Amino acid sequence: MDLIPAIIALSVLLVATLGIGLALRWGQNRPRRFDPTEVVEPARLGADRLGDTATLLQFSTESCSRCPGVHRTLRAIADDRDGVLHLNVDLTHRVDIARHFHVMQTPTTLILDRHGVVKSRFGGTPGRQVVEMELDRVTIGSHHG
Repeated sequence: MDLIPAIIALSVLLVATLGIGLALRWGQNRPRRFDPTEVVEPARLGADRLGDTATLLQFSTESCSRCPGVHRTLRAIADDRDGVLHLNVDLTHRVDIARHFHVMQTPTTLILDRHGVVKSRFGGTPGRQVVEMELDRVTIGSHHG
């Protein structure tokens, strides 16, 4: 076996794997739009109500190591803004909700407008600034409709 072609093949495979991994990671913490026709009912999530302006809906599991940090960040954002509520739904024993919302990883965060319509979705650990920018977009839009 010739060593040079094997090294080249391994190098190409390594670069392709790194490229795919970086692309997936880059897209993971970006906001994504969601189905604009679905309205989330708070009772289904075990909540009494949604936020008057917006809701930060976090999906977690008991074994999620990043979920407590995201919980603190989302709670702080909600505490800093009037009318914004943070809800945390533990999916450990709620497979039905995980399937319905297509949650493939935790944490997953949805931003709902005041009517319960999903406006953005984050997979993984979103940065505070990105969440706040999306929340601004949602709440500014809610004042006009």
